[in-house]
Formats: sequence, structure tokens, C-alpha cells
Amino acid sequence: MQTKSKPQFDPESPKIKAYLDDVHHGTFIKEGTMVAFPTCYPGMTTPIPLDESHITALDGTPTGTLYGGTSGRQAHLFIAQFHGLSGVVFEMGAPEGANQTAATCCAGTRLYAFVNGPKGGRALSVPQTDLFGEDFIQEWGFTRPEILDHGECVQGEPVVHAVTDKDRKTVIAVTSKHIVTIDASLDDARIKVQYAGEAPGLGPIVLGSRGGVFGRDDGDSLWRFDIAKGRIQRRAVVLPEGFGGVPMSWATDPVSGQVYTASADGRIYAFNEGKGFSSALAQAPLPHVGPMAVTFDGRVFGFCGDEMSKLFCFDPSTNKVANLGVAASVIERRRYGYTFSTAITGRDGEIVFGENDNNGHLWLYFPRIRPAAARK
Repeated sequence: MQTKSKPQFDPESPKIKAYLDDVHHGTFIKEGTMVAFPTCYPGMTTPIPLDESHITALDGTPTGTLYGGTSGRQAHLFIAQFHGLSGVVFEMGAPEGANQTAATCCAGTRLYAFVNGPKGGRALSVPQTDLFGEDFIQEWGFTRPEILDHGECVQGEPVVHAVTDKDRKTVIAVTSKHIVTIDASLDDARIKVQYAGEAPGLGPIVLGSRGGVFGRDDGDSLWRFDIAKGRIQRRAVVLPEGFGGVPMSWATDPVSGQVYTASADGRIYAFNEGKGFSSALAQAPLPHVGPMAVTFDGRVFGFCGDEMSKLFCFDPSTNKVANLGVAASVIERRRYGYTFSTAITGRDGEIVFGENDNNGHLWLYFPRIRPAAARK
């Protein structure tokens, strides 16, 4: 009888050495609480399949409902709620011919999702819904909403990312070579993708503080798209040195509208539409800063590093960075998180990260509440 050989443990492997260093120095999550939640309703439904559950897109509504999408052998769209009597992720459907979800955006009364497949990128939408309300009892039934397919964005081109305007009335998406928009105020029958013009999709895009949309351009610069005028300005802003060719990560303060990003070597910058980039504010613990989000007190939380990412906190009030360690969840069952691709701020200021790995989970991070400097 044949037996499978066991994988060899190589203590000199960079990944294993990093893992042992983290274990020996106690650098798993040091502050706050992380909860890893599976892509299902625990005990009632099954999670999204192992190799189809890389969570690559997230967005949310002011009431706390989350929408997201996965990538892998097959893409899936899902809705999630963690407030009230909920604690559930519900798979809404698997768009035919799609293996990647590039973005999800809540706008108007619908969720807009952009998925990619062998033939290019398409725009989909489903109605937003408080599917479970504030209370979700196991015995209550629910149905999957109808997913509308609005067709290819630009023929043969994958969608890279998408955002909404401040009022969530317009969706702006970028493909590999073009910008397109969707008017989210239209009814279902009239929803269509509108061509806006040429600009490269070289990574995530962001809404600026004055309403312009910015994305990585050729020649170490950013392009700017004026939503109201439908006009694209190429090479509108010059990047500071050190950004290299890696896709940029963005995080927007939900209270002030301040935008943060990081260079290829992990230096953190603020970006203000009209003023441009600040000087470098701080240094992340490791190069390659991934997904980031800002909680309500202005602190930035994100992951940095490859293969075994570490959570960090940047506090703009002090310009200091804290290394919070490798993600670990010990609530109900133990799970470690190494690779993440998206992050948003939840209803109550928690940070929600999408795990970009097999059997991907939604990770809810509840930051430590800082003590008051002084109390009388």
C-alpha cells in the first residue's frame, strides 16, 4: 500500500523562519480583538468552497450591512451582517463565467459588483436589502436576490477597481485602459455602463477630498477624473519618490475625508486634493503596505509585508506606527490570517478585512479603546 510522503519542514525557509520568529517573540495580535468569521451562517449553511473564497472586494452601508465578492476558481457575491441578532454571511450567487471580483460598491438602492473572467470585466447589480433585518432567527426563510448583468464595461478589458462619489449616486470604475461610470439613480431597466475616456488601470482608485477620482498613471503620477464634467486629466499629480511600480493602497477617513496611502518601501503619506502629498509621516513595519482602513478616531489600521502580513496602526495625532503582529482569532475556533486584500470601516468603527486565501474569512478587528489623556 502506498503512503503519501509528508511535506518537508525546512527551518531555513524564509516563510518558516518568519513564522518561528513571530512565535518566539510573541508577535501574534498584541492589541484589540480579532474575530475570523466564515463565509456562511454557522451551523445552517456551508461556507463558499475552499478555492473560491478569496475575499477581494468589500463595501458597506451606513446601517452596517456588508457586501463583498470572492475570487478563485469561481467568483461569488455575498451579503453579511454582524449587528443585532445576525452573525451571518449569505452567498447571493456565483456569476457565470467569472473568476474574480474586482470591486463592490453600494450606490443608490443597489449593490454594483464588477467581476472578471476570460472574456473581460462585467458590471452586475443586486438590490440592497436588510435581508435579515436586525433579528435573524434560524427558522426564518430567505431567498437569493436576482443578479442583473449589465454587460461588459469595455470589450475584452478586465475591471481593476471601482468607487462611488460622496453621495453614492455615481459609480466610477477603471478597466485596464479606460474609465467608465454608472448612474445609480436610474431604475433597473435603464442601468448601463457609460464610457468616460482613456486612463490606465494600474491598481486601486480613490475618491479625493474635493470629489475627484484619482488613480495611478504612467510616469510616477496620478490621473484625475472630474465626475461632474466627465473630464480626465492625465498626470495630474506627481508622486513622491519611492512608489515604484507596485499598486497603491488607499484609506479614507470616514469622518474627515482625509486620504492615506503608502510607498513601495512602506512610507505613509497623506494625500489632499488640491494640496497634493504630504511629506512622509511614518514608516510601516514592513514594505508593501496592503489593505488599510481608518476608524472613527482617525487611526489607520492596515496590513504590511508579504506572505505573512503584520497588522499595524498609524496614529496621525502623533505620527507614530505600532506593529500589532500577525492576525490571529481565538473566538470559537483558532485561525491565523496571513494574506489580506481589502478593508473597510464598519458601522461602529470596527475594521473589516477580507482574507485573500483559501477558505477565506471576514476578519473583524475591534481596536483597543485608548484611555483619556486626563480625567477630572
